[in-house]
Amino acid sequence: MTDSANTRSWPGGLKAITLFTEDLAATKEFYRDVFGLPVHWENDNSAVFEFGDTLINLLDSTAGPELIEPASVADREAGSRLVFTLGVQDVDATCEQLAARGVELLNGPVDRPWGIRTASFRDPGGHIWEIAT
Repeated sequence: MTDSANTRSWPGGLKAITLFTEDLAATKEFYRDVFGLPVHWENDNSAVFEFGDTLINLLDSTAGPELIEPASVADREAGSRLVFTLGVQDVDATCEQLAARGVELLNGPVDRPWGIRTASFRDPGGHIWEIAT
């Protein structure tokens, strides 16, 4: 393996992230309305959205065990173990847009000690999204 971006084979770019959700219809609607994205692909158990070069696959949690066995799928009340961060030009203006779309912020906008301004919100599946400058 080499360090050259043109010849590197491992690890490659992050292609897809699968998020489990108990209410696929509500989560799919949230992604369409809040992020303003069309559904890239879907079936009865899944809806896929394109975030740049990365696919976010919303998967009905009942279909999750087949994908990750012998691991188990935790419900949204089990707590968060990750945060997705999206870069934005203006956190405050984006928060106003999110509020207009019915999104309730978990926190922020707030200036963090490490030099960025952030705000966070949760999707219907319990996944945490952060916007940051």
